[in-house]
Amino acid sequence: MEPALFLIPVPLGDTEHAKVLPGYNREVIRQINHFIVENVRTARRFLKKNDPAISIDTLTFYELNKHTSPETVHAYLEPLANGESVGVISEAGCPAVADPGADMVAIAQRKNYKVVPLVGPSSILLSVMASGFNGQSFAFHGYLPIDAGQRTAMIKKLECRIYAENQTQLFIETPYRNNKLAEELIRTCKPATRLCIASNLTCDDEYVKTLSVKEWKGKLPDLTKKPTIFLIYK
Repeated sequence: MEPALFLIPVPLGDTEHAKVLPGYNREVIRQINHFIVENVRTARRFLKKNDPAISIDTLTFYELNKHTSPETVHAYLEPLANGESVGVISEAGCPAVADPGADMVAIAQRKNYKVVPLVGPSSILLSVMASGFNGQSFAFHGYLPIDAGQRTAMIKKLECRIYAENQTQLFIETPYRNNKLAEELIRTCKPATRLCIASNLTCDDEYVKTLSVKEWKGKLPDLTKKPTIFLIYK
């Protein structure tokens, strides 16, 4: 296997790996000894579940989060300079998409290392697919502002874009604040604006539903502690 920075997707929740990850990913993982991860404990658990025969204690893990210094990040790619592949694993879904792994990939590209994205679940793409909204033009905004006034202003701004630019708008919230955000969307958006709520994608209790804001009133599901992505469109 040619040395490369492999971007390794993980399930979005408690889902059987065979249901959402190709067998080829396992073959690649078996040949990697260095992993850049958001959390060492969950990464070790993922790798062991992916392949029970893997020898976890022989692997090297480098933790990447908002506290990691730029100098340390550059050192994480030293195995590539020595001809060894490196894997990047996020907490859920695809690495480098709404994820600190993007900085790692940028460095690898500048150093002209080969970068290989592996196939796996992305809540962004899955929710767009299931929403019935415009899949040719969409924008993901991550977390909306925490400040109430700024958040309301952002929702109105994004709603304007769906009408002015014919563009689907996506965003997320910390799971314990999902219900509050859903209620605010109902209060803030136009009655005719359509809202798609996609929760626990690929899991047994997956929930994806699209209704107009007017139709959602009194029908919002309980989204407490459930990874959820919200989409609005005209």
